[in-house]
Amino acid sequence: MNSRRNSSRGRQEGKKNTPLSRKSTKKEYKKIKSSPKPSDTSTGIRLNKYIANSGICSRREADTFIEHGSVEVNGKLVTEMGYKVQPDDVVRFDGTSITPEQKKYILLNKPKNYITTMDDDRNRKTVMDLVSNATKERIYPVGRLDRNTTGLLLFTNDGDLAKKLTHPKHNVRKLYHATLDAKLALKDLEKLRGEVIIEGRKVFIDAVSYIEGQPKTEIGIEIHSGRNRIVRKIFEHVGYKVIKLDRVIFAALTKKNLPRGRWRELTNLEVTNLQIMK
Repeated sequence: MNSRRNSSRGRQEGKKNTPLSRKSTKKEYKKIKSSPKPSDTSTGIRLNKYIANSGICSRREADTFIEHGSVEVNGKLVTEMGYKVQPDDVVRFDGTSITPEQKKYILLNKPKNYITTMDDDRNRKTVMDLVSNATKERIYPVGRLDRNTTGLLLFTNDGDLAKKLTHPKHNVRKLYHATLDAKLALKDLEKLRGEVIIEGRKVFIDAVSYIEGQPKTEIGIEIHSGRNRIVRKIFEHVGYKVIKLDRVIFAALTKKNLPRGRWRELTNLEVTNLQIMK
């Protein structure tokens, strides 16, 4: 009799424990599944959409690339599906910086009295004022011209091209027309051929000459250095002051048909030529 009771109690306890165990597991699963993901509240753009908008591939293909480790955000590998990119993030695909914005290339013939900066806390006029209606994309100046220097200034949102055009190793051509406070003596002109030492550092002058048909105060000088106010410092090195300075060639770009203070978009051919430049 006792044996049957114990057997019955065991079966009842077995029945009692098993359903409860299964029920508890099921409830726990539902609870986890219904929990919101932290990224759902993000204000950014999904990484696969960001990549697709940049023109590389479709969203579905982007998911595959993300999963296989082809994408970095702010220098860190991201393989998380649904990751959201914030406005200030830097996204690289296979090592190349990408942006969902259309690439824009704007060439400005800068006038005097504008500073090359995105904004100014002293309320001075900036070059951004001159290109404010050029495009809805956020563009940046490539390099800089000082306040009193006029001439060619390129703007773009293509970070890789901007880096290429400002890196010394690419020897980007820059040709200036300088007006001096006195006639440049031939002996001083000869001193400027080749290398000069400015503030303890070598600067190579690619070419320098009088401008044909102009007074000897008008000088053409070609360099590839991007150091601040370097042309003015070169002439100060031999005792002359630059009273006017105009950049007439930048890379392969010229001021032809571009009046002072006006801008234009680069042609497809001009963009291609800049991109393939070594």
